[in-house]
Amino acid sequence: MTVAAFTDGASRGNPGESGIGILMKDETGKVLVSLSDYIGTATNNIAEYTALIKCLEIARETKCTRLIVHSDSELMVRQVQGSYKVKDKGLKTLFTDVQRILASAPYKFEIQHVAREENGEADELANRGINLKRRVNDPPAPL
Repeated sequence: MTVAAFTDGASRGNPGESGIGILMKDETGKVLVSLSDYIGTATNNIAEYTALIKCLEIARETKCTRLIVHSDSELMVRQVQGSYKVKDKGLKTLFTDVQRILASAPYKFEIQHVAREENGEADELANRGINLKRRVNDPPAPL
């Protein structure tokens, strides 16, 4: 089974409050995973890598044989493809995590850069992840 995944990381402030979004679909377009999560204070690039890592981990549970990840982060996509060097120390750690996960992945992996307009659902999920923080940390409503 081939799974198409769309990932995005969002940061309000860069660095600032950050979230990730992941949307995974099977060959028929059926949504397998729709995930929003708050990841704390991070840069946009760290959020992008965090979304990819979470996606790679979730893909194991889908039992897919092929995973095609779509991301609007040209930097991350080109780094994972090997055409850009990873210079940032923080990103090197995350890049190494991606490589470690892929080394034992039970699926074939591809990653593709897409225009921001083609990644709208994942972007919406990532921003929803940031909004989750407000709900978690808001004081309870008065009785």
